[in-house]
Amino acid sequence: MPDPLSAESKADFSTIYTQTDPRGYFRTLRLLDYQVPQHAKPVIEAALEASGNRTVLDVCCSYGINAALLRLDVDLETLGARAADPARVGLDPESVITSDAAFHAEHLRRPDLTVLGLDASAPAIDYGVRTGLLANGWAEDLESTAPSPALATGLRDVGLVVCTGGVGYVGRDTFARILGAVGAPQQLRLAVFVLRVFDYTEISAVFEPYGLVTEKLPGTYRQRRFADRGEQDAAVHDVRARGLDPTGKEAAGWYHADCWLTRPVTAAPVRIPPAAG
Repeated sequence: MPDPLSAESKADFSTIYTQTDPRGYFRTLRLLDYQVPQHAKPVIEAALEASGNRTVLDVCCSYGINAALLRLDVDLETLGARAADPARVGLDPESVITSDAAFHAEHLRRPDLTVLGLDASAPAIDYGVRTGLLANGWAEDLESTAPSPALATGLRDVGLVVCTGGVGYVGRDTFARILGAVGAPQQLRLAVFVLRVFDYTEISAVFEPYGLVTEKLPGTYRQRRFADRGEQDAAVHDVRARGLDPTGKEAAGWYHADCWLTRPVTAAPVRIPPAAG
């Protein structure tokens, strides 16, 4: 993953995104009660139903966690417990990939749903594709370069873009380049979960020229516990600097995210379950 674009201080977990499989990812994040993908699932499913398009792009997809929750009959706890099982520590990566591919095939419930992945980590993308979670994926940094021809072609049929923690690693340029490649951007929907330490205004402004409207859902969604006091103090500082109240959220030891939904201005708002945070 590239360095965060802003926020005063955030724990560096870059190494867990560049391993061959997600065992290290889950071992690390489960200790911090990482949970936002599970909270995001009903929101994404509602946006997907409203879209009527079965092709989803997951931005900063890592190992395809959102794809797993959307396409398989498993939850985040099941995925995490399996990956972090001490019995799997000694397995070589190829054995893990083979085993996980079989597990994913066994639990597949939405074979008609196409999830594409975009992430800076080539190993994470490779895992998601090889284990059947992602129909295709690209390890590209759209903050610095335009989409490759292969990625631009792959984005043409996308109807829903999701992101459950990537803002701060990616920003305005990434989303602008995605919309520039999508075949029908005026019909696009987005469901983006943004930590409250980050401002989404500049990104959401990218969507307006396409006739899209962006709205923030009520409430917030817990992402994970802070790694240490320094990270918490920095987050409390950042949300206060944005004019937000950290009481019961960052001050209580948790990163919280807002959910921003983007839809065609002519479309009705999506009915969304209440926030879990």
